[in-house]
Amino acid sequence: MKKVIETKNAPAPIGPYNQAILSGNTLYISGQIPMDPKTNDLVSGNIKMETKQSMENLAAILKAADMTFENVVKSVIFLKDMHQFSEVNEVYGSYFDAATAPARETVEVANLPKFVNVEISMIAVK
Repeated sequence: MKKVIETKNAPAPIGPYNQAILSGNTLYISGQIPMDPKTNDLVSGNIKMETKQSMENLAAILKAADMTFENVVKSVIFLKDMHQFSEVNEVYGSYFDAATAPARETVEVANLPKFVNVEISMIAVK
């Protein structure tokens, strides 16, 4: 059985998908870009601010599913420029305990939705 997870504290989907799907004890969170859910404006200025907003959007979705970053088992980070990896990694890493951080891959891509610089998706388990 699958349950749609949604919250007004993260950006509304911009296509035919949901913020997250809970199937059994597993939560599949759609990629989050640096969009402020209160204004629907993109957060820009530097990659650290953009990464922080993406992570805050993910935190809101996790909370809506009664989970936290402690429940995350897998992440995927999509970057427009791999030269920004260390800055993204610094912000991303501040949300996890290094000893129990999830599995992850980081991929450089040509473009992302709304031409942002970073998008992050996650899988979490209760």
